[in-house]
Amino acid sequence: MNSTSAFAMHELSKESRMGARGQETNREVRIIDLSNFDQRKASIADELWQASTEIGFFQVSGHGIPLEDINAAFARAEQFFALPQEVKGRYPLNRNAGWEYRAQIRPSTGKPDQKESYQVTRPRMSGLWPDEDTLPGFREAVLAFERQCWAVGMKLLSCFALKMGFPEEFFRQAHDPSKETYQSTLRMLHYFALTGEADGPWRAGAHTDFDCLTLLFQQAGQGGLQVCPGKELETQSWTSIEPLEGLITCNIGDMLMRWSDDQLPSNFHRVRSPLPGESVEARYSLAFFCQANEDVVIEGPDKKYPPITARDYLAQRISANFSGKY
Repeated sequence: MNSTSAFAMHELSKESRMGARGQETNREVRIIDLSNFDQRKASIADELWQASTEIGFFQVSGHGIPLEDINAAFARAEQFFALPQEVKGRYPLNRNAGWEYRAQIRPSTGKPDQKESYQVTRPRMSGLWPDEDTLPGFREAVLAFERQCWAVGMKLLSCFALKMGFPEEFFRQAHDPSKETYQSTLRMLHYFALTGEADGPWRAGAHTDFDCLTLLFQQAGQGGLQVCPGKELETQSWTSIEPLEGLITCNIGDMLMRWSDDQLPSNFHRVRSPLPGESVEARYSLAFFCQANEDVVIEGPDKKYPPITARDYLAQRISANFSGKY
């Protein structure tokens, strides 16, 4: 287990030892405008780096994905999750592709997250797509949205490449969708409606992401995402990140933390459960995980950690977070 994984496993257990909910703290989660990207790239890179080193989270506007495309993607997710269980069961999760139902157990809670998800990893989707009779046009539309997410992710990662002293196209080449080793993933998520209990189930327990960069789409009125920077873990000081229409919420993952020689923090976050007696409706979100191709070697500019392939690194992190198959 590498040092990032060991740190995560140790710290994640604190949530259950110290009380599940902690305290609420206001922090600034910066909104960074990506418009006129080519002309403003240097200043955007500075803004991204500052936000990421401070809290590990930021939101972006001017990213180029039209609001109607985002809304259509949410509608497709709702259509998929409305399918009968026996139909969704035809597409079981395998190697980070397919459908899972309450299968993700966080070390922080020891309980399954109260959600289901459908994951799209392009080279691994054989037999995992609903057919045209079940969901007409679903495959084509989902792949088109996945490509839009990839393009935004590569824009952002090109800024981090500049700040880390790598060539501008470094991360684009490391996340090459034309190769069979491609393993970036689009995940559709459906969190179940819940009423809070004193020791009730978690929507999503505290965790770090194990990718390079996560792009998260949320819907207005369906909040719950909270972040806790590493230095606040002892006091369990959490900040809510409210969904704003058209914005993408982004966070640094474990893979980029290692690649940056720990300059960029991968911070803990969760989807909070309702307070005792509080009821919350179903929540849908869309996440795109920028995960370097399987054969790409992760090694930081200062070589703080030994080199490791992205496949081996991701397998380590998934085994620590999933009871399902990788």
